Order: sequence, then C-alpha cells, then structure tokens
Amino acid sequence: MKNFPKLIFIICLINSIIIQAQNNYPQNYFRNPLNIPMQLAANFGAIRTNHFHMGLDLRTNSQENLPVLAAAEGYVSRIKVERYGFGNAVYITHPNGYTTVYAHLNKYFNQLDEYVKEKQYKEEKWEQDITFQPGQFPVEKGQQIALSGNTGGSAGPHLHFEIRDTKTEECLNPLLFGFAIPDTVAPIISGLYWYDRRFSTYEPGANGIEVKKAGNIYTANLVQVNSPEISFAIKAVDKANQGFNLGIYNAELLMDGKLIYSFKIDKIHYDDTRYINGCIDYTKFIRDKIGIQHLSDLPGMKLQNYSLSNATGIIKLQDENVHTIEVVLKDVKGNTSRLTTKLQLSKTSDKISPTAKTIIANEAKTITTENAEISFSKNAVYDAVNFNAYEKPDTDPNAVSNTIVLHSPYIPVQDEYSLKIKPNRKLTNTEKDKAVIILDYGSDKDFVKAKWNADRAEGQFNRLGTAKLLIDNTLPSVLSGWAEGALVNNSSLLLKGTTKVGDIISFRAELDGKWLRFARIKDNFVYIFDEKCPKGSGAHTLKVTTINTAGNINTQTFTFQR
Repeated sequence: MKNFPKLIFIICLINSIIIQAQNNYPQNYFRNPLNIPMQLAANFGAIRTNHFHMGLDLRTNSQENLPVLAAAEGYVSRIKVERYGFGNAVYITHPNGYTTVYAHLNKYFNQLDEYVKEKQYKEEKWEQDITFQPGQFPVEKGQQIALSGNTGGSAGPHLHFEIRDTKTEECLNPLLFGFAIPDTVAPIISGLYWYDRRFSTYEPGANGIEVKKAGNIYTANLVQVNSPEISFAIKAVDKANQGFNLGIYNAELLMDGKLIYSFKIDKIHYDDTRYINGCIDYTKFIRDKIGIQHLSDLPGMKLQNYSLSNATGIIKLQDENVHTIEVVLKDVKGNTSRLTTKLQLSKTSDKISPTAKTIIANEAKTITTENAEISFSKNAVYDAVNFNAYEKPDTDPNAVSNTIVLHSPYIPVQDEYSLKIKPNRKLTNTEKDKAVIILDYGSDKDFVKAKWNADRAEGQFNRLGTAKLLIDNTLPSVLSGWAEGALVNNSSLLLKGTTKVGDIISFRAELDGKWLRFARIKDNFVYIFDEKCPKGSGAHTLKVTTINTAGNINTQTFTFQR
C-alpha cells in the first residue's frame, strides 16, 4: 500500500489531462474562492425549477461571513443587489477572457461596500445593478472581496460561484477548470423510463422500469413496448464523494452498439436556461419531485451545445426482434456507470390523436373559452399538448370573472403567453384600475396588475394553472417589531411586509424626513443601524410607504428612540 498515494496522484493527473483534452479551458488558473476545502452542495447543470443550476454551490460549513476571495486577478466589473436571485453578488472580469461570479454575499469589501451604499442613498434605491471600469476596483488573486452569506434566493448559507465567458456571457462548467475536488464515485442510477413518442412525451407519460445494481453496472429486465416509436429517460444523480445529490454531466444512449443520443452539460447561457423544462420529465419533477432527464430531443427544446449526437434519440422499431439498449453516464472526472437492458416491440396499441385545441411545438396557437383567450407563441411548448381549457364559477366575493382552467400546472411553457379575461359584469374605471389577474399553479401564485384591452383584462404568464380576475382594494402594510416610542438597542430594525393580494412592489422608508436604506429579505425589510441613526441620537420618526400589485398605497408612521 506504500505506493497508493503515488497511484492516486497518477490517476488525478490522468483525469486532469482528460479534462483538459476535452476543452481549451485553462487548468488551475482559478483558485478556490474560499479558505476552506471546496465541498459541493450543487454542481453545474443540476436540475432546478425552471432552470439549470449555473455554477457551483460551495459549502460554508453552515456558517455565514466567511471570507470570499478573488479566484484570480482582475477587476470588479459589476455588482448586483436584489431581493431574490443572487442577493448580493460580485462579478470579477479577468484578463484571460473569463468572468467569475460570487453570489448570496452578506457584505462587499469595505471600499466597494461604501461605494454601493453611497449610490443607494444618492438614488434612494436599495436594489442596484452597477457596472465598473477596469481601474475602479482592481483585485489580486486571493484578495478578500466579500463575506459569504445567505441573501437572495438562497435556502441556506453557501457561496454560489460561476465562471463565464466574458464576451458571450455563457456560463461554463467550473469543474472543467481543474479545481482540486476529489471525486471517485460514479453516477448512481435509480430509474429507467420509456415514452410513447407517436404523439407526445406528456401523453400518456412515463413508463417506469425497475433497475438493479451490481457495482457500477446496472441492469433492467426486458423492456416490452406497445409503440413502434419510443424514447428513454434516466433518473440518476452524481455524489462526488460528498453525499449531496449532484447533476449528471454526460449521458449516452446506445442501441445494438450504435450511439443514438448523448448530452453533455459544458456551458449554458442564462437566456436559454429555462430550456431545462424540455430536457426533463417536467410532470414528474413538479408533481412527484423526481428528477428524470430525457435521452432524446423534444421538438421544442432549443438549448444550444447540449445534444451532442445528430440523432434525436427517438427509436423507431421496424421489427419485433430483441435489441440491446445501453445507457452510459459519466461525471467530469470520468467516473462511469453503465445500464444495460433489452428492448422489444410487442403488440402495438392505439396512439393518441390531436384535437382542435392541440398545441404543437414551433407553431403559435390561440385557444378560446367563452370569456377568455389564451395566445401562445411558436416557442410556447416543448412537445404536443392536447390543451384543455374551460371555465367554472368562482366563489371568491372579490372575483369578477369565472375561474379559467388552463390545462394543468404539470405541463411547462417556455415563454410568456398572453391571457385575456372578460369580467362577468361591467366595471367602473376605478374598479378596472384595481383589477388583478391571479394565476394559481398549486405550489404558489403569480399576481399581475391587469392591462385593459377593450373590455378584457390582459396579463402575461409563464406557467399554467387556474386564473381569475379580481378587484383588490386592500392596503399593503408593514409590522414593526418594537413598541411605539420604545428604546431600540438592537443592531437593526425589522419590518415584516404583508399583503392580502399580490405583493409589495414598492417600499420607501424615511427617517425624520430623509430616505433610509432598508434591505429587502424575502418579505421582510431590514435596516442595519449606521451613521444615519447612531446610538444616543434621541427620538426618531420612521415613515414607511408601501404599494401593492393593484397599486394601493399605504403610509404608516412609527416612532422609536435610539
């Protein structure tokens, strides 16, 4: 065993050579952006709701405020401050043509933090998206640029780290840049599925096949299908030595030894990341929380640099012979798993036929009900949908329309569609001004202030579900965590936002008549005491103005001592 470390070194060197050979990305140019070993909570290309994960989620030992370091020399080219998404983020542009991104931060380094704060107060606006020139904030490799956190759309303390092509802004797989993250675990396969492709992957849907494992070799019993035109999909995860369920990097599908489909997740542009919904079984993911990736192209899936083979992955069986199917999965380090099974066409069943309301990929379609009109672009769907739209009475006393059923929340759409709803009575101009369209897709709701097109309220949405039009005369508000006039010794002020309908779309706080910088964290508003309100400064009046989706405005006044 004395040669074991040497063997490991040789294996790592070979893996590094393999990775470098498959791309032209510089190896070991970028350093770990943390001072602790890189441990992955999520990798590039992992499945997320309506998007691929576009970088690495690096564990911070469940802690916040760890030093975040520049991965290489360059300059701060951009920062973002936002409620969801990245929260607080830093972009560093490097001289080698790449830009690194660091997200969910708590605080920027002092000089940058002061610059951002000054701009926020000057513009009286907390959310920011600022670009910089090369000479403003240069950084050295390993220089501290921020403190890690849990801001934005983060579910727990971690650092989100990306590498992008500076010119194209495509996100690149950081694991292709030679980071020293041990990985000797091959992808784990837990399910194989087949689909009747004569009409659509959505109808009748997935057919599950039991998978058995022996080492890194997986098998399944003979797959007998009742359609001469099918495709496969795989349920699998990568573990990378660290226990978290990571996404699959590379997959190949072979029939009788011939490659008929493959994908590899090397780079994705944010403009295209929603195409993940055409790469997975969306119904299974949303309804059953199961991540299944198609081993075929759906006709409306247009993600660039994803499918590697010229074939679509759709298998057209010409006979009832037994065929050999093999699925090969690899991670970035080359760890490989294989699944083999047999495929045979049995008696052919009837196929599903299109209807008058069928939406087909790459064709625009408008569907109507008695009081609603739904207009889809040619990019709306990834596969054919026999769209079911109808109306039913709504019992909400504030509703001024029927409920419009828009097929099912378990079928995805790529871009926004237009929904027009005719109210069930004549509305005054005042009522029209307070009209909101609500789309309920089960796990959440979207609210849009109605735009009026003649006698119809119009809104745009990118999910399906049930919709209705209502009049909202309720006021938004914030709740304080202190008694009126109380002495506040905490390090911050917290206001909890609340609305009965929609969201708080605008928030403004003034301390003794001057704008005060509150950060928005989900539905809360937080001000961290600074020189604008120091200790011992006496009694203060805080005026807060909020506006909700319908445009209703509420102004509240709070007092406290400091």
